[in-house]
Amino acid sequence: MTSMNAHANELAFAEVLAPIFKASGDPLRLEILRVLRRDTFGVLELSQMFDMRQSGMSHHLKVMHKAGLLEPQREGNAIFYRRPLNLDSGKLADETIRQIFETVDRVPLPRPLEAKIEAVREQRAEQSQAFFSRHSEQFREQQELIAAFDLYAEPTAELIRKRAARQRWQSALEIGPGEGGFLPVLAGLFPHVVALDNSKDMLAKATRVCIDQGLNNVDLIEGVTDTLLARGDAFDLIVANMVLHHVPSPADILLDAAALMHNGSCLIVSDLCSHDQDWAKANCGDLWLGFEPEELTAWATDAGLTAGEQLFIGLRNGFQIQVREFWKSPANA
Repeated sequence: MTSMNAHANELAFAEVLAPIFKASGDPLRLEILRVLRRDTFGVLELSQMFDMRQSGMSHHLKVMHKAGLLEPQREGNAIFYRRPLNLDSGKLADETIRQIFETVDRVPLPRPLEAKIEAVREQRAEQSQAFFSRHSEQFREQQELIAAFDLYAEPTAELIRKRAARQRWQSALEIGPGEGGFLPVLAGLFPHVVALDNSKDMLAKATRVCIDQGLNNVDLIEGVTDTLLARGDAFDLIVANMVLHHVPSPADILLDAAALMHNGSCLIVSDLCSHDQDWAKANCGDLWLGFEPEELTAWATDAGLTAGEQLFIGLRNGFQIQVREFWKSPANA
């Protein structure tokens, strides 16, 4: 009887692992897993990166999805793929998948493939910039179709005030300040504030706010996080209000933010939870239909940040906003 049970266990063991190893036992699929370490890409984007037909790429993605190596994420009418967010260390299949990820991540991506990834990101960035260039005059009206500014700005400001009262913070960075509505909050709490935006039109509006309200301690910079990394800047607090769903690679924003933070510094993000209202892409310039809280946590962990307080705000129109904080190192928060 014991030998029969042992045999049954061996069969069950094989049935769990065989599909995973079969699905991952292909050089191309391993490359796809490496590309999806932090990013979420669509079938067409992956086909472009790997110079193959969409039908062929779809086949590989479906095999990996069926084995649990990937999970689909619907963005409007398109299907994007990412690595699974929730892997249970107590399950054999999940632990095996985690080990596969850890193994493939040890090898850097080839430079030609990195260049193709960057080309996709640039396409996304151009799409976003084109929207803001066309609609800068109506930006507030468009954005408030989803959420009025005060609904997320005030809870975010209150969290920052609470933290700033207990920290000796001197500098703050706002990524994507938009029209500059949040800059008065930061300028009133920090001796030095930097506002970073890649849209000239939006930066011009933020500049007007600073002039009108006499915010003399705010530096407005046109560029992206790479611009500040190249300068060697570092900050005590970084804020990204409703920005991540507009950027080509949200995970990279968290990675760059971590590199721009002092030890003990804090990153505060307010953004949409995942939703299915595709009209937001055309009307508000959104690249992503929100994010699962687990996504933000996973990206932050990968960047070496520790999750702190979180707040979820439900809106009458069906959207939900998440306000999250992440610390560079353990803090007495």
